Amino acid sequence: MFGNYLIGLREGLEAGLVVCILVAYLVKTGRRDALRPVWTGIGIACGISLAFGAVLEFGSQELTFEAQEMLGGSLSVLAVGLVTWMVFWMRRTARHLKAELHGRLDAALAMGTGALVATAFLAVGREGLETALFVWASVRASGEGSSSPLVGVLLGIATAIVLSWLFYRGALKINLSRFFTWTGGMLVVVAAGVLAYGVHDLQEARFLGGLRNKAFDITTTIPPDSWYGTLLKGVFNFQADPTVLQVTVWALYLIPTLALFLAPVGFGRSVRTTDQKAQKATDEKAGSTGGGSRDGHGAERDGERLRDGARRTGSRTGSDEV
Repeated sequence: MFGNYLIGLREGLEAGLVVCILVAYLVKTGRRDALRPVWTGIGIACGISLAFGAVLEFGSQELTFEAQEMLGGSLSVLAVGLVTWMVFWMRRTARHLKAELHGRLDAALAMGTGALVATAFLAVGREGLETALFVWASVRASGEGSSSPLVGVLLGIATAIVLSWLFYRGALKINLSRFFTWTGGMLVVVAAGVLAYGVHDLQEARFLGGLRNKAFDITTTIPPDSWYGTLLKGVFNFQADPTVLQVTVWALYLIPTLALFLAPVGFGRSVRTTDQKAQKATDEKAGSTGGGSRDGHGAERDGERLRDGARRTGSRTGSDEV
């Protein structure tokens, strides 16, 4: 339940912040007349996201077992890819998000009502579709036949709505950069579990092999129906008897992705800058050494020219005196 709560909170807060930025900008610039088209676009985005989630949930029930597992596994992999891209994108562009949205809104205001609706729809709709897909995949991974994953998502979204309203009113201030870093890291852990579950679905659909090749089986130590087994399942999508392929994919995704996400933002750039500075210093040193030898020879030639000039001047001076 915690993992699904985290998804609802993180994704809901991202969409909520986008809405706050759009609405606050229009209010501050005295364009309250543009609020209605913006809210219309937001409403359409929310409606399409809910419809997309309903299609995923109820449409898949008409399929055969193998087709359901194939669809679920494929969409789980897709959801993990989208969420991974999203957390890295937010980490990179969060500081410029406000200016970017203001620019889009200014352009939409100049174009008219339809552009305002489209701008709000695109800004919120992307978050909504990603949330619907990842929530559906995560709910399936957390255990079918239970309402607790869906309750966790709804509680997360409700918390995000309250926080967004408090941000808009100016009653709450938190370090959003730190918040998105920590929640993004935890979301990567949740995504790793969803990916492993998606691989298991593909194995059950007979698209991937190795379904009987278990990495370990600790169901007697951690029974799935125990309170701690349920807790691990809800938080980390833990499975007590995963296949070798599941564990391999889980580790290959989680370790490098989490390391890259938690690395300093300018880590790669600073390494390249250090290398460039070292190369530049080496080139300057080589140039100064070569330049020094050339300067020495040049000084000698200049001295010879001065002595020759002095001799010629002395000769001309002597001739004039005679």
